Amino acid sequence: MTEEKIEVVAVVGPTASGKTALSIRLAKEFNGEIINGDSMQIYKDLDIGTAKITEEEMEGIPHHLLDIKEPTESFSVAEYQTLVREKISEIQERGKLPIIVGGSGLYVQAVLYDFQFTEEQVDEEARKKYYDELAKIGPDAMHEKLAKLDPETAKTIHPNNTRRVIRALEMVELHGESKATEEHQRGNVPMYHHLIIGLDMDREKLYDRINLRVDLMIEKGLLHEVRGLWERGIRDVQSVQAIGYKELYAYLDGLVTFEDATEQLKQNSRRYAKRQLTYFRNKMDVQWIGYDWKKIEKLSKNFKFQEG
Repeated sequence: MTEEKIEVVAVVGPTASGKTALSIRLAKEFNGEIINGDSMQIYKDLDIGTAKITEEEMEGIPHHLLDIKEPTESFSVAEYQTLVREKISEIQERGKLPIIVGGSGLYVQAVLYDFQFTEEQVDEEARKKYYDELAKIGPDAMHEKLAKLDPETAKTIHPNNTRRVIRALEMVELHGESKATEEHQRGNVPMYHHLIIGLDMDREKLYDRINLRVDLMIEKGLLHEVRGLWERGIRDVQSVQAIGYKELYAYLDGLVTFEDATEQLKQNSRRYAKRQLTYFRNKMDVQWIGYDWKKIEKLSKNFKFQEG
């Protein structure tokens, strides 16, 4: 790959690791345009809680696939894959370098590798059975059930993401094999000559940054943002299952105190960061650099980038 010109760069890493700032510098240095690689930043009105980049922070660099869905709409990895590959072609036609930036590992992987998504026949009876069971025993117990049947997949899905938990259970029932096994059998062949740059840092420092980011989100008005969605009656949809929204929904529903909701948000963010790192290390060929521009400059000498 070092003899080929890099067609796509991806900047990945856990939440609060500095991906946004690094991506702007890369785009300026290598004549790039940025494609959103965060599954929640595609939603309108989810700005503070998703740490969505502001117009000022973009510094004039074109950004794509932000705010393309209403909070009530669903969004799939397959749809993301199609949209991003179209954007990559458009950016390349302009003579620019596509740079995917985000922490949603499966989304980035599905673009860069030969993942194939097919519309499978849904067993409506089985799906209803699982949703009825969910209503009776709750998300944690459903996740425990998945963990017994398919522990590898369970590690990649948060218990509150009930849609994915149920889908994974359906895969076991329909195919007699785990969703993880099925995914392992695809997505191994690169679709582009790509470079994946990974940001990581000392775990304690990362957790401190996450805690600080949550405090700053609260100061910027996260509760007001979430209340706006809550007052519109938006619930039980994909968007508000995101970390930062579900915790404050619990507060607005009167289930927990604001202090407890904030602490839960910090804890869930730290746990998510840990899962992100596990995914990137196990699933993708990441060049881990930390935020070290000298290492990036060294990489740039070993790979042929689009010249700015």
